[in-house]
Amino acid sequence: MEKIKGSILVALGAASYGVLATFVNLAHHQGYTTAEITFAQFVIGFLTLTVLQLFQKKQNVIAVQKSGNSRLKLILAGTSLGLTSTFYYLTVQYLPVSVCIILLMQSIWMGLVLECILNRAWPTVRQMIITLMVLAGTMLATNLIQTEVFFSGKGLMFGLLAAMSYTVSMYSSNKVAPQLAAITRSMYLVLGGLLAIIIFWNTSLIDSFRWSVLWPWGGFLALFGTIIPPLLFTRGMPMTGIALGSILGSVEIPVSILCAHLILHEKVVGIQWVGVGLIITAVFALNVHFKRRKVLA
Repeated sequence: MEKIKGSILVALGAASYGVLATFVNLAHHQGYTTAEITFAQFVIGFLTLTVLQLFQKKQNVIAVQKSGNSRLKLILAGTSLGLTSTFYYLTVQYLPVSVCIILLMQSIWMGLVLECILNRAWPTVRQMIITLMVLAGTMLATNLIQTEVFFSGKGLMFGLLAAMSYTVSMYSSNKVAPQLAAITRSMYLVLGGLLAIIIFWNTSLIDSFRWSVLWPWGGFLALFGTIIPPLLFTRGMPMTGIALGSILGSVEIPVSILCAHLILHEKVVGIQWVGVGLIITAVFALNVHFKRRKVLA
C-alpha cells in the first residue's frame, strides 16, 4: 500500500510540472526572460514554504534545530531544482518543445542507472521493459517521428543537463534528510534552487528584472513548480525509490500535451494519443504489480 501511495504522490507532482511548459510559453510571449521567470518562480516558492514551515509542530522545529548538517545538505542538493528549470527553459530556446521533452525524459534511464549504482544491483527485466515502454511512448506522444528537427549543440547540451539535474532532484527528494518533515525539506531544497538561479544568472537579474513578472506568472509557476512538486516528491519518493520515481515522472508528458492543446490550441494528432496511452499503461502496470504483491503478502 505504501508503494501505491508513494506512486500517486510522485505522479501528481510530475503532473504539476506538466502544467509549467504552457504557461512559461505564455510568459515568454509577453517578453519575460528565462532569468526573470525562474527567479520569480523560486523566490515566491521559497517565501511561501517558509511561511508554511512556521506552522510546523513543535517536535519538527526541534528536529530542524538539531540538524544543521542536514539543512546544508538539503540546500546543496536543492541547487538541482533551480538548475533543472534553468536548463530546461534554455533548451526551449534552441530546440522544438517535442525534442526538449525527449531530452528531459532521459532522466528515466538516468534514474534507473543511478539506483543500480547506489544499490550495486542490475535492474530487473520488468524495470527495463517498462522503461523502454515509457521512452517509446514519449517519442510517440511528442510526435518526434513526424517533426522536422533542427539540431543545436547548445540545445542538446542544455537538454541533457536538465535531465541530469532532474535525476539529482529525484535523488535528493528520496535520500537527503528523510527524517525532516516534508515542508521543511522542501523549503531548504527550494532555497538551494533559488541560490543556484541567483548565481547562474547573476547580473542578468539586476540589469533587466521587472517586478511585474511576480504576478501572475511568478505566483502561478511557484505553485505548480516549486511548492506542490517538492512537497509531493519529498513525501512520495522515499516510498517509490529513484528508478520507479523517474518512470512515474513521465506523467508530466501527457499533462503537458493536454495543457498545450487546451490552452495554446496546439494540434494533437492520433499518434500522440497512442504515445500518451502507452505511458499511462506503463505506469498502471507498475501499480497493478505492487497491488498484487501486497495482496499475495
